[in-house]
Amino acid sequence: MSNKFEMSIMGEMSFFLGLQVKQSSDGISICQSKYVAEILKKYSFTDCKAAHTPMSTANKVTADPMGSSVNPSNYRGMIGSLLYLTASRPDIMFGTSMCARYQADPKESHLAAVKRIFRYLKGTPSLGLWYPRDSVFDLVGYSDAYHAGCPIDRKSTSGGCQFLGHRLSSWSSKKQCSVAISSTESEYVAADSLDQKSTAGLRIKFTNTPIFCDNTSAISITKNPVQHTKTKHIEICYHFLRDNAEKGKISIHFVPSPEQLADILTKALDRATTNRLIHELGMIEIE
Repeated sequence: MSNKFEMSIMGEMSFFLGLQVKQSSDGISICQSKYVAEILKKYSFTDCKAAHTPMSTANKVTADPMGSSVNPSNYRGMIGSLLYLTASRPDIMFGTSMCARYQADPKESHLAAVKRIFRYLKGTPSLGLWYPRDSVFDLVGYSDAYHAGCPIDRKSTSGGCQFLGHRLSSWSSKKQCSVAISSTESEYVAADSLDQKSTAGLRIKFTNTPIFCDNTSAISITKNPVQHTKTKHIEICYHFLRDNAEKGKISIHFVPSPEQLADILTKALDRATTNRLIHELGMIEIE
């Protein structure tokens, strides 16, 4: 690169675009604690009471057409700040994505949900990702879906995460493009979406990449399509998953729901489950 660009030696990277990088002989940690402190101060949350989870399991975020409107500029600014933070905080990915859907006309209930995420950050400012040095280099994916999770159009939410060994490499939480008429279809579509992203941007070719799903019917569709004629209504593009399974590029495996790591990307969870999944995703408190 020095032959093409003017460069200077600045030593070991420790800070890059808001990401704090700490390198050691054991591995690399990434967090955004300085950025968290900045946005907490910017939106006056430095003295607030901390929340234990990003979202409440009791109060769901809905359109709330009868609610009182709030300042959309301030709301969008808060959402934008949180979206940037999801670069190292998969634990707030679902809550931020859910609240981002209502930026056109935010209500007080939506603002309350966003404030809860900030109060959660107040209690976990130094939480970040840990990438151990000694780990296998196998690509593994977890796929999950929350069927009909959107109360407005009843579209499902897809969630997925991938690991290179014990290192979390990517994660996503997104509302599906079409309405799924069954939980099987929503899980199948979510797994297909993860499959299409499994090697995106990677120059290494993986074979028989395992994808873990907690829906046995969705797994059956990938293995024996002849007996599943009722899947004709599923868009053809989503059968990319089945095609890759037949070619041996990926393999679909069952995982019990309590062990589904992508759960945190599809729905609000209780405190114990949230803390457990954060640990299993490889997130730690970074000094």
